[in-house]
Amino acid sequence: MSQSQAHDDKNVDKLDPNWRSDALNLDLNYGMQTIAVRAGQHRTDEGEHSEAIFTTSSYVYTSAADAAAHFNGDKTGNVYSRHTNPSVRTFERRLAALENGERAVATASGMGAILTMCLAYLKAGDHLLAANQLFGSSIGLFNNYMAKFGVEVSYVDCFDNEAWANAVQPNTKVIYCESPSNPLAQICDIGFLSQLCKANDILLVVDNCFATPALQRPLDLGADVVIHSATKYLDGQGRVLGGALVGSDKLMQEAFTVVRSGGISMSPFNAWVFTKGLETLKLRMQAHCQNANQVAEFLVNHPNVSAVHFSGLNDHPAHELATRQHHMTGGYGAIMGFEVKASDSTDSRAAAWHVIDSTQMVSITNNLGDAKTTITHPATTTHFRLSAKERAEAGVKDGLIRLSVGLEDVEDIIKDLARGLDSL
Repeated sequence: MSQSQAHDDKNVDKLDPNWRSDALNLDLNYGMQTIAVRAGQHRTDEGEHSEAIFTTSSYVYTSAADAAAHFNGDKTGNVYSRHTNPSVRTFERRLAALENGERAVATASGMGAILTMCLAYLKAGDHLLAANQLFGSSIGLFNNYMAKFGVEVSYVDCFDNEAWANAVQPNTKVIYCESPSNPLAQICDIGFLSQLCKANDILLVVDNCFATPALQRPLDLGADVVIHSATKYLDGQGRVLGGALVGSDKLMQEAFTVVRSGGISMSPFNAWVFTKGLETLKLRMQAHCQNANQVAEFLVNHPNVSAVHFSGLNDHPAHELATRQHHMTGGYGAIMGFEVKASDSTDSRAAAWHVIDSTQMVSITNNLGDAKTTITHPATTTHFRLSAKERAEAGVKDGLIRLSVGLEDVEDIIKDLARGLDSL
């Protein structure tokens, strides 16, 4: 028998060995923290304990026939790192397990994940119905580019179920929301939206970036696709960029085809960082939420704060809904918006800038979900490209400050915010 014939015979096995099974048997119903630490890994013959980083662009095959089988789909395995990479696959499998999804698809950034969603599930003539309360770049993508290619886009208040129902059109194909939202941390009724979508053959896509699977699993609540900016809490330390989609095998295959063809791929190193970040996600989110609850109470009682947008407050209009949807007791996320009072001689933007500029420890940056507390002025940073009308519809006022509560001693966070608030 020739060498090539021997390799041909090996192609009877349609799966490469490292694609066969997860190192952790998920059928045994392990808890979230165990899944976060162990799921998705496939050890090599080297027997490494920690996950390896596969910094390779391509892969070597045993024969021309073996290569052809990989490329034509007769054999499942690695083809090219724009398509698949072992480090990326480990992150995808672990995140999918945490979200209770069948499959995840990783992307180069959070916006890359949203673009992938648009290209996979929308076409010219379709209607995208979204919440008013979204990250500014998401609104820009929908309005400036999806509309440019013939997708109709409209927006409603995220908390208004009647408005959602009334805005559905015969050509509505996707309902998209963030819950909690950026920057006001508003909550959507995912269960209601799921029923609405199922009754009208619409995909429900939920951005779970602020809650993460540690607090909320939108798929369990009826969503079809979950979106992540992994850059935020999944990393948790502001180190690298990445995004992901999670859902059924069928829907994720459509997303994967976009990523493979469009090159919106996550790098192996970034995937490794995210995989290590997932190990501590639940523990970090518990600590983030504990700090955020105390910071929110400080802000709501400060005389120079006119409003605090945080569902952890008992009088927040979505407090009961958030309590139902978030499975971690006392976990409402760690992002909040608060509005400062302007004095007779100071306008609201100047007052907000004064509070931001008076901090000595908190980082003035547009990133969030970091171990370090961060603060920004949305109207002039994350949402500055929106028109005044669009900012008003999103609730982004000149006096609004967005705070991402970190893992420092909460007393130090409060003292730093008080420097500017006390001197307004």
